[in-house]
Amino acid sequence: MDKRIVITGIGVLASNGIGKDEFWRAIRSGKSGIKPVTLFDTAKLRTKLAGEITSFNPEAILGPKGLRNLDRSTKLALAGSKLALDDAGLISPVSEADTDSYGVALGTTMGSVWSISEFDKESLREGPRSVNPAHFPNTVINSPASQISIRFNIQGFNSTISTGFCSSIDAIFYAMNMMNSYDYKIVLAGGIEDLCEQTYKGFHKVGHLAGSRAGKEEVNCPFDKRRNGIVLGEGACIVVLEELEHALDRSANIYAEVLGYGTSFDPASKNICSPKARGAEEAIRLCLEDAKLDAGKIDYISATADSTLDCDSMETSAIKGAFGKRAKDIPVSSIKSMIGETFSAAGALNLAASIDAIKGGFVPPTINYLAADRRCDLDYVPNEARQEKVDKIVINSFSLTGSNSCLAIGRYS
Repeated sequence: MDKRIVITGIGVLASNGIGKDEFWRAIRSGKSGIKPVTLFDTAKLRTKLAGEITSFNPEAILGPKGLRNLDRSTKLALAGSKLALDDAGLISPVSEADTDSYGVALGTTMGSVWSISEFDKESLREGPRSVNPAHFPNTVINSPASQISIRFNIQGFNSTISTGFCSSIDAIFYAMNMMNSYDYKIVLAGGIEDLCEQTYKGFHKVGHLAGSRAGKEEVNCPFDKRRNGIVLGEGACIVVLEELEHALDRSANIYAEVLGYGTSFDPASKNICSPKARGAEEAIRLCLEDAKLDAGKIDYISATADSTLDCDSMETSAIKGAFGKRAKDIPVSSIKSMIGETFSAAGALNLAASIDAIKGGFVPPTINYLAADRRCDLDYVPNEARQEKVDKIVINSFSLTGSNSCLAIGRYS
């Protein structure tokens, strides 16, 4: 990377905390956001739990105007952006003098599923002439990113990245590429995924949710032998990426520096994580190479593990392959044990937690860890955070459909 890119603002909405401070306190203490679903009825389903953001009040963050026709995913994205801009000490909406130097890169995959379903339902029930045209913009996947630019007067580039689990990590890299190639000084980047009835019931139907198959326990326990599927979550995490010189010129608070990125698609993954982990291992290696770091410099690995049999063991194999003998010495943990699988938002939420690990000198825990699995035999920081100096972190985002991306961040110096 040519320019040094730093993180100067963080906006988080997760099931265990809204705002970076509440989220960080929850991560440090191992507080779970998994709870019974209230957004829709689960009475006829085997599963009842999710990482739902039950206390979300968009008006408290964004004010009462301009929200009526927006769906939940867009409101979450806007709230995360507002929190990030405020945290970075940036004026919003952006002034006309600065607007062309700002950009937006947002990762999302299923953010429009609810809107598409509801729009089509109305059309089928009442007829095409009866649908509300104001709801149509919500049905396109780039609506949340576009609404960010509209609300905050950002007239630079606006992009939506949809690569499943890897979306928010890939969006951050896309943003950095744009900053390196063009004269963008500040970019809002991250990911969003909302909890909706259609996706929840879809994953239940295919047996991908923990407890959705007969005789299985509804438990969220990454790397644990009892794991049998994901607990679905929702969340938004937007970070302010800023060119270092620009951040220094305005005396901004710098949380961390982005050091490198790696990605590798594994065609052996066909809706199941490739057991040989070649793509995931290569993504880690490319990330370390891009960051100019050797294995001995990494203090913590923020895992993609989501409590599925194949994903967690595949990630363990990838870490062993990429780090060799050093793998046993590096703490690895999954914050998804606390917030569930948030798909496109997951990588950015891992980033937010990792920033606090650097700032606070600790390693986040993997909660609900009780039974060891011989296929998962690394240091998973079970159940309680560990006080430890952390300078450099690798953040993993691996997908059962073949996408694998990693981001390296470090303490700014």
